[in-house]
Amino acid sequence: MSPAAPPGTFLFEGLARRGYVLGQNLAHEARGASGKVNEMPRLIQELKTARVEVVVTASYPAATAAKSSGIPTVIASGGDPVATGLVQSLAAPGGTVTGIADDASALSTKRLSLLAAMLPKLRRVAMLWNKEDLGMSLRYESSAKAANGIGATVQPLGVREPNDFDEAFAAMTRDLPDAILMVSDSLTLLNRKRVIDFAAEHKLPAIYEGDSIVRDGGLMSYGADVKEIYDRAAAMVDLIFKGAKPADLPVEQPTRYLFVINLKTARSIGLNIPPTVLALADEVIE
Repeated sequence: MSPAAPPGTFLFEGLARRGYVLGQNLAHEARGASGKVNEMPRLIQELKTARVEVVVTASYPAATAAKSSGIPTVIASGGDPVATGLVQSLAAPGGTVTGIADDASALSTKRLSLLAAMLPKLRRVAMLWNKEDLGMSLRYESSAKAANGIGATVQPLGVREPNDFDEAFAAMTRDLPDAILMVSDSLTLLNRKRVIDFAAEHKLPAIYEGDSIVRDGGLMSYGADVKEIYDRAAAMVDLIFKGAKPADLPVEQPTRYLFVINLKTARSIGLNIPPTVLALADEVIE
Protein backbone atom coordinates (compact mmCIF):
# COMPACT_ATOMS: atom_id res chain seq x y z
CA MET A 1 0.00 0.00 0.00
CA SER A 2 1.73 3.17 -1.16
CA PRO A 3 1.15 6.44 0.72
CA ALA A 4 -0.60 9.24 -1.09
CA ALA A 5 1.46 12.18 -2.26
CA PRO A 6 0.96 15.36 -0.20
CA PRO A 7 -1.26 18.01 -1.85
CA GLY A 8 1.69 20.38 -2.15
CA THR A 9 3.35 17.92 -4.51
CA PHE A 10 0.40 18.17 -6.88
CA LEU A 11 0.44 21.97 -6.68
CA PHE A 12 4.11 22.17 -7.66
CA GLU A 13 3.62 19.60 -10.40
CA GLY A 14 0.83 21.78 -11.78
CA LEU A 15 3.01 24.88 -11.59
CA ALA A 16 5.88 23.03 -13.27
CA ARG A 17 3.60 22.16 -16.18
CA ARG A 18 3.03 25.88 -16.56
CA GLY A 19 6.73 26.73 -16.64
CA TYR A 20 7.52 27.46 -12.97
CA VAL A 21 10.64 26.01 -11.37
CA LEU A 22 11.42 26.35 -7.66
CA GLY A 23 14.60 28.33 -7.13
CA GLN A 24 14.47 29.83 -10.62
CA ASN A 25 11.26 31.71 -11.30
CA LEU A 26 9.29 30.48 -8.28
CA ALA A 27 9.82 30.95 -4.54
CA HIS A 28 7.88 29.06 -1.90
CA GLU A 29 6.93 29.94 1.68
CA ALA A 30 5.08 27.27 3.68
CA ARG A 31 3.19 27.70 6.94
CA GLY A 32 1.12 25.22 8.94
CA ALA A 33 -0.88 25.65 12.14
CA SER A 34 -1.29 21.95 13.05
CA GLY A 35 -5.00 22.46 13.55
CA LYS A 36 -4.59 25.52 15.82
CA VAL A 37 -7.06 27.97 14.30
CA ASN A 38 -5.93 30.93 16.42
CA GLU A 39 -2.46 30.70 14.84
CA MET A 40 -3.74 31.49 11.35
CA PRO A 41 -3.67 35.34 11.48
CA ARG A 42 -0.07 35.34 12.72
CA LEU A 43 1.05 32.91 10.04
CA ILE A 44 -0.65 34.86 7.28
CA GLN A 45 0.99 38.04 8.59
CA GLU A 46 4.36 36.29 8.27
CA LEU A 47 3.55 35.55 4.64
CA LYS A 48 2.54 39.15 4.06
CA THR A 49 5.81 40.31 5.59
CA ALA A 50 7.62 37.92 3.25
CA ARG A 51 5.80 39.70 0.39
CA VAL A 52 4.26 36.60 -1.14
CA GLU A 53 2.17 37.31 -4.23
CA VAL A 54 -0.38 34.50 -3.87
CA VAL A 55 -1.51 32.31 -0.98
CA VAL A 56 -2.94 28.82 -1.57
CA THR A 57 -5.02 27.64 1.39
CA ALA A 58 -6.51 24.29 2.41
CA SER A 59 -8.96 25.34 5.15
CA TYR A 60 -11.58 27.97 5.90
CA PRO A 61 -9.64 29.48 8.86
CA ALA A 62 -6.56 29.93 6.67
CA ALA A 63 -8.65 31.38 3.84
CA THR A 64 -10.45 33.89 6.06
CA ALA A 65 -7.14 35.03 7.59
CA ALA A 66 -5.68 35.41 4.10
CA LYS A 67 -8.73 37.36 2.98
CA SER A 68 -8.28 39.78 5.87
CA SER A 69 -4.67 40.34 4.81
CA GLY A 70 -5.59 41.37 1.28
CA ILE A 71 -3.17 38.89 -0.31
CA PRO A 72 -4.59 37.29 -3.48
CA THR A 73 -5.78 33.85 -2.33
CA VAL A 74 -6.64 30.57 -4.04
CA ILE A 75 -8.64 28.15 -1.91
CA ALA A 76 -8.13 24.44 -2.57
CA SER A 77 -10.64 23.32 0.08
CA GLY A 78 -12.45 24.75 3.08
CA GLY A 79 -16.16 24.31 2.51
CA ASP A 80 -18.74 26.41 0.70
CA PRO A 81 -17.05 29.81 0.10
CA VAL A 82 -20.38 31.58 -0.47
CA ALA A 83 -21.99 30.27 2.71
CA THR A 84 -18.90 31.16 4.75
CA GLY A 85 -18.65 34.64 3.23
CA LEU A 86 -15.28 34.16 1.54
CA VAL A 87 -16.73 35.17 -1.84
CA GLN A 88 -19.84 37.00 -3.03
CA SER A 89 -20.76 34.28 -5.53
CA LEU A 90 -19.07 31.44 -7.38
CA ALA A 91 -19.38 33.23 -10.73
CA ALA A 92 -18.16 36.59 -9.43
CA PRO A 93 -16.03 36.23 -6.25
CA GLY A 94 -15.70 39.99 -5.96
CA GLY A 95 -12.68 40.20 -3.67
CA THR A 96 -9.22 38.77 -3.13
CA VAL A 97 -10.31 35.12 -2.89
CA THR A 98 -11.11 32.53 -5.56
CA GLY A 99 -10.34 28.83 -6.00
CA ILE A 100 -11.92 25.40 -6.07
CA ALA A 101 -14.98 24.42 -4.02
CA ASP A 102 -17.14 21.30 -4.04
CA ASP A 103 -20.87 20.86 -3.43
CA ALA A 104 -21.02 19.70 0.20
CA SER A 105 -24.69 18.76 0.07
CA ALA A 106 -24.33 16.51 -2.98
CA LEU A 107 -21.16 14.92 -1.61
CA SER A 108 -22.72 14.24 1.80
CA THR A 109 -25.67 12.53 0.17
CA LYS A 110 -23.35 10.40 -1.96
CA ARG A 111 -21.15 9.34 0.97
CA LEU A 112 -24.13 8.32 3.05
CA SER A 113 -25.76 6.50 0.15
CA LEU A 114 -22.55 4.46 -0.23
CA LEU A 115 -22.64 3.61 3.48
CA ALA A 116 -26.29 2.62 3.20
CA ALA A 117 -25.58 0.44 0.15
CA MET A 118 -22.93 -1.37 2.17
CA LEU A 119 -25.00 -1.48 5.36
CA PRO A 120 -28.70 -2.04 4.59
CA LYS A 121 -29.53 -1.74 8.30
CA LEU A 122 -27.78 1.62 8.67
CA ARG A 123 -29.68 3.64 11.27
CA ARG A 124 -27.15 5.70 13.20
CA VAL A 125 -24.06 7.51 11.96
CA ALA A 126 -21.44 9.14 14.18
CA MET A 127 -20.03 12.30 12.61
CA LEU A 128 -16.67 13.76 13.57
CA TRP A 129 -15.84 17.32 12.58
CA ASN A 130 -13.92 20.37 13.79
CA LYS A 131 -16.34 22.75 15.54
CA GLU A 132 -13.78 25.57 15.32
CA ASP A 133 -13.89 25.52 11.52
CA LEU A 134 -17.01 27.18 10.11
CA GLY A 135 -16.50 25.59 6.71
CA MET A 136 -16.44 22.11 8.24
CA SER A 137 -19.35 22.86 10.59
CA LEU A 138 -21.46 23.73 7.55
CA ARG A 139 -20.29 20.52 5.89
CA TYR A 140 -21.35 18.59 9.01
CA GLU A 141 -24.79 20.24 8.82
CA SER A 142 -25.12 19.15 5.18
CA SER A 143 -24.14 15.62 6.17
CA ALA A 144 -26.63 15.54 9.06
CA LYS A 145 -29.40 16.72 6.75
CA ALA A 146 -28.46 14.06 4.21
CA ALA A 147 -28.52 11.38 6.93
CA ASN A 148 -32.01 12.41 7.98
CA GLY A 149 -33.00 12.13 4.33
CA ILE A 150 -32.15 8.42 4.28
CA GLY A 151 -33.80 7.72 7.62
CA ALA A 152 -30.64 7.66 9.72
CA THR A 153 -30.03 9.54 12.95
CA VAL A 154 -26.80 11.40 13.66
CA GLN A 155 -24.48 11.18 16.64
CA PRO A 156 -22.80 14.62 16.54
CA LEU A 157 -19.20 14.54 17.75
CA GLY A 158 -17.68 17.97 17.25
CA VAL A 159 -14.06 18.42 18.35
CA ARG A 160 -11.93 21.50 18.91
CA GLU A 161 -8.57 20.05 19.98
CA PRO A 162 -6.81 16.67 20.11
CA ASN A 163 -8.00 15.88 23.65
CA ASP A 164 -11.61 16.11 22.46
CA PHE A 165 -11.16 12.92 20.45
CA ASP A 166 -10.97 10.94 23.70
CA GLU A 167 -14.42 12.25 24.64
CA ALA A 168 -15.75 11.45 21.17
CA PHE A 169 -14.42 7.89 21.36
CA ALA A 170 -15.90 7.46 24.85
CA ALA A 171 -19.30 8.64 23.61
CA MET A 172 -19.21 6.14 20.75
CA THR A 173 -18.07 3.35 23.06
CA ARG A 174 -21.03 3.99 25.38
CA ASP A 175 -23.47 3.88 22.48
CA LEU A 176 -21.93 2.36 19.38
CA PRO A 177 -23.14 3.79 16.06
CA ASP A 178 -23.56 1.70 12.93
CA ALA A 179 -20.89 3.68 11.09
CA ILE A 180 -18.64 6.76 11.21
CA LEU A 181 -18.35 9.70 8.82
CA MET A 182 -15.32 11.93 9.38
CA VAL A 183 -15.27 15.44 7.96
CA SER A 184 -11.73 16.34 6.91
CA ASP A 185 -9.78 19.40 8.06
CA SER A 186 -6.32 19.81 9.51
CA LEU A 187 -7.39 18.79 13.05
CA THR A 188 -9.22 15.60 12.06
CA LEU A 189 -6.55 14.69 9.51
CA LEU A 190 -3.79 15.06 12.11
CA ASN A 191 -5.75 12.63 14.31
CA ARG A 192 -6.87 10.29 11.52
CA LYS A 193 -4.80 7.35 12.83
CA ARG A 194 -6.73 7.48 16.11
CA VAL A 195 -10.03 7.42 14.24
CA ILE A 196 -8.87 4.56 12.00
CA ASP A 197 -7.69 2.57 15.02
CA PHE A 198 -10.94 3.17 16.93
CA ALA A 199 -13.02 2.05 13.96
CA ALA A 200 -10.86 -1.07 13.59
CA GLU A 201 -11.04 -1.94 17.29
CA HIS A 202 -14.84 -1.68 17.37
CA LYS A 203 -15.33 -3.10 13.85
CA LEU A 204 -17.11 0.03 12.68
CA PRO A 205 -17.37 0.86 8.98
CA ALA A 206 -16.18 4.41 8.34
CA ILE A 207 -16.22 6.67 5.31
CA TYR A 208 -13.82 9.56 4.82
CA GLU A 209 -13.57 12.46 2.39
CA GLY A 210 -10.13 11.73 0.94
CA ASP A 211 -8.45 8.59 -0.42
CA SER A 212 -5.22 9.31 1.48
CA ILE A 213 -6.97 8.11 4.66
CA VAL A 214 -7.99 4.87 2.96
CA ARG A 215 -4.35 4.34 2.00
CA ASP A 216 -3.55 4.80 5.70
CA GLY A 217 -5.98 2.01 6.63
CA GLY A 218 -9.41 3.62 6.56
CA LEU A 219 -12.25 1.60 5.05
CA MET A 220 -13.46 3.83 2.21
CA SER A 221 -13.65 7.37 0.89
CA TYR A 222 -15.55 9.44 -1.59
CA GLY A 223 -14.35 12.87 -2.58
CA ALA A 224 -12.88 15.12 -5.21
CA ASP A 225 -9.64 14.06 -6.87
CA VAL A 226 -6.98 16.01 -4.93
CA LYS A 227 -4.58 15.92 -7.87
CA GLU A 228 -7.14 17.63 -10.10
CA ILE A 229 -7.97 20.23 -7.44
CA TYR A 230 -4.36 21.30 -7.00
CA ASP A 231 -3.66 21.28 -10.72
CA ARG A 232 -6.54 23.70 -11.23
CA ALA A 233 -5.35 25.73 -8.25
CA ALA A 234 -1.96 25.93 -9.99
CA ALA A 235 -3.69 27.23 -13.12
CA MET A 236 -5.30 30.00 -11.06
CA VAL A 237 -1.99 30.89 -9.42
CA ASP A 238 -0.47 31.16 -12.90
CA LEU A 239 -3.24 33.53 -14.02
CA ILE A 240 -2.78 35.71 -10.93
CA PHE A 241 0.99 35.83 -11.48
CA LYS A 242 0.20 37.08 -14.98
CA GLY A 243 -2.02 39.89 -13.72
CA ALA A 244 -5.49 38.41 -13.26
CA LYS A 245 -7.46 39.45 -10.17
CA PRO A 246 -9.16 36.83 -7.97
CA ALA A 247 -12.34 38.92 -8.13
CA ASP A 248 -12.54 38.16 -11.87
CA LEU A 249 -11.75 34.43 -11.65
CA PRO A 250 -14.90 32.34 -11.04
CA VAL A 251 -14.72 29.75 -8.28
CA GLU A 252 -14.57 26.36 -9.98
CA GLN A 253 -15.97 23.00 -8.91
CA PRO A 254 -14.15 19.66 -9.20
CA THR A 255 -15.08 17.45 -12.14
CA ARG A 256 -13.53 14.17 -10.98
CA TYR A 257 -14.58 12.30 -7.83
CA LEU A 258 -13.03 9.09 -6.53
CA PHE A 259 -14.60 6.23 -4.59
CA VAL A 260 -11.84 4.15 -2.99
CA ILE A 261 -12.23 1.00 -0.88
CA ASN A 262 -9.66 -0.80 1.28
CA LEU A 263 -10.50 -4.52 1.11
CA LYS A 264 -7.93 -5.45 3.74
CA THR A 265 -9.66 -3.16 6.22
CA ALA A 266 -13.07 -4.55 5.24
CA ARG A 267 -11.89 -8.09 5.93
CA SER A 268 -10.33 -7.07 9.26
CA ILE A 269 -13.68 -5.81 10.58
CA GLY A 270 -15.62 -8.73 9.13
CA LEU A 271 -17.41 -6.69 6.51
CA ASN A 272 -18.51 -8.30 3.26
CA ILE A 273 -18.76 -5.59 0.63
CA PRO A 274 -21.57 -6.28 -1.87
CA PRO A 275 -20.36 -6.79 -5.45
CA THR A 276 -22.64 -3.94 -6.55
CA VAL A 277 -20.72 -1.56 -4.29
CA LEU A 278 -17.30 -2.90 -5.32
CA ALA A 279 -18.27 -2.33 -8.93
CA LEU A 280 -18.71 1.39 -8.21
CA ALA A 281 -15.17 1.81 -6.85
CA ASP A 282 -12.59 3.76 -8.84
CA GLU A 283 -9.90 1.93 -6.92
CA VAL A 284 -9.86 -1.13 -4.67
CA ILE A 285 -6.86 -1.42 -2.36
CA GLU A 286 -5.92 -5.01 -1.58
